[in-house]
Amino acid sequence: MAATVGNLSFHSPFIHRISTTNPPPPQSIPTTRPPLSASLTSHPQTLNIPPTPVSVSVSTTSTNLRVDFHHLDRLTSSPARWFSPVDAGSSRLHNSPLLLYLPGIGGSGFGLSLHHPRLGEMFDIWCLHIPASDRTPFPELIKMVESTVKSENYQSPERPIYLVGQSFGACLALAVAARNPQIDLILVLANSATSFDGSQLRPLIPVLEAMSKELDARLGYILNMVPGIGMDSTVAPEISKFLTAMSSDLPGLSEVFSVKTLVWKLRLLDSACSYTNSRLHAVKAQTLILSSGKDQLLPSKQEGERLRRLIPKSDIRTFDDSGHMLFMDQDFDLVTVLKGASFYRRTRKLDYVSDYLPPTDYEFRKARESHRFVEAAFAPVMLSTLEDGEIVKGLLGIPSEGPVIFVGYHMMLGLELAPLIARIYADRGILVRGIAHPLMFNKLKQGRMPDNSNYDTHRLMGAVPVSATNLFKLLKSKSHILLYPGGMREALHRKGEEYKLFWPEQSEFVRMAARFGAKIVPFGVVGEDDIGELVFDYDDQMKIPYLRRFIQEITEEATQLRSDIEGEVANQDVHLPVMSPKLPGRFYYLFGKPIDTQGRQEELRNREKAHELYLEVKSEIKHYHCL
Repeated sequence: MAATVGNLSFHSPFIHRISTTNPPPPQSIPTTRPPLSASLTSHPQTLNIPPTPVSVSVSTTSTNLRVDFHHLDRLTSSPARWFSPVDAGSSRLHNSPLLLYLPGIGGSGFGLSLHHPRLGEMFDIWCLHIPASDRTPFPELIKMVESTVKSENYQSPERPIYLVGQSFGACLALAVAARNPQIDLILVLANSATSFDGSQLRPLIPVLEAMSKELDARLGYILNMVPGIGMDSTVAPEISKFLTAMSSDLPGLSEVFSVKTLVWKLRLLDSACSYTNSRLHAVKAQTLILSSGKDQLLPSKQEGERLRRLIPKSDIRTFDDSGHMLFMDQDFDLVTVLKGASFYRRTRKLDYVSDYLPPTDYEFRKARESHRFVEAAFAPVMLSTLEDGEIVKGLLGIPSEGPVIFVGYHMMLGLELAPLIARIYADRGILVRGIAHPLMFNKLKQGRMPDNSNYDTHRLMGAVPVSATNLFKLLKSKSHILLYPGGMREALHRKGEEYKLFWPEQSEFVRMAARFGAKIVPFGVVGEDDIGELVFDYDDQMKIPYLRRFIQEITEEATQLRSDIEGEVANQDVHLPVMSPKLPGRFYYLFGKPIDTQGRQEELRNREKAHELYLEVKSEIKHYHCL
């Protein structure tokens, strides 16, 4: 059964497809998954409700969602259900995972409406709608979501299921995850209502219960009369905040909410908070916690830190200037956050090559903006070498077609990295995938290391953790790769070690490059001694007991590389050198003539021949700082 009014259509009580524009013909609906109505109606226990088709007219703008109030009562009196926006996903990626959106206490399910177009390219989106009139207790809502999760996991066991929860929905997601640790779930929690017991809303419940016995009116009407009914001046603002949170993803919802409905919603929040907090110890799912710094409804910033400590596989992002309804913030982009946090995958294990999505123009501009000071301060000059050996200004000598490996050495703190990647992408349209230290992706334990969010820009621009497997996959996909054989030891060098190479004795990349016929482009950067002077290095810090202990502690938090080899390159202690700036300065980059390994696969299988080429590359790079 189906009914349609205006631009929004619902189909059956089990699953609904919603279009916020004109619905496409049936044949244009994405078919990368089985039809949603078929997948759920085959499991009617998912929603144990009678078939009651409803419809409502909806239109969208860039800033909000407007509802035709002529049909709003029908929306709020319908049974709980899933719906899927059909205008999200016309070009969906192959094998895209399922995303279940669990709404805040308002229950409309429209909280992700601003993100549907971009999310729809990466996910199969289902949104839960819980009507205002619905009185399903929290444990039953858990069972409803859990039934859908189990059904979809049975159909696609190799794909993760994303549970994206806002406030109340975050409690629902955590509860489902706690009950199903065997299912591959990825939780994205925005301002979790697990902090409701410490909020200013909980004391309002007895006040509103007393009001509901005397009044049976719409909340919008009551709040307009607040000065005339003698309500405590400290109570009215809290109710108003709560209503704003409930209705911000569906404006006007408070007009049809009664006092009794508000009491029910608060009781439901209280129940969700108690139930979920008692089971947080059982949550094993990969979790991304999103916290707002200006949430006036819940203490979300503190709650985010608490959840990160309690949930083992969790990471956190804090948005200091955002309020409670984070997903409706015009400056917040959920897709960019997921990409930057490396939280998008389509199989059981994250593949940094096949799961990677290149930055959009907007994302690149934002990434470059975050490093604008480096480019402005160091005014980088790029030089490259043509096939005939001529050195030209600009990047014309860089090969357009991959696979290509750029091999060079680090300046202090890797300051040369951001301008290099940004200029190649801006001038040539080539995305360079950097081979990076694992500490930019994972920490062995929580401690004093900087938060992983500091490296979101690097991950967004294509950085991958160093490993032979990742290098193999990048070469196979004909990528442009940035490789620093000296790694952290070069980026954290000591006084007097400017431009010194700390490379392993044996080649780590030549034979693999030859297997795919990759071009090797040696490069060097000069200018470090012009922009700063190292005044307090590793050797100085290790002489101070407190700093020595600090270095040991943060080093233990990071994955150790090259622990099986000898020499200075194996010294991977994590620390922060102190530099005295000497501005203005300038960086000069020189990209050498590409060394083609095409057709040399058999020759370079020989370890001695491969080592000769390795030394040739190293020798050429050594001379660049003298230019």
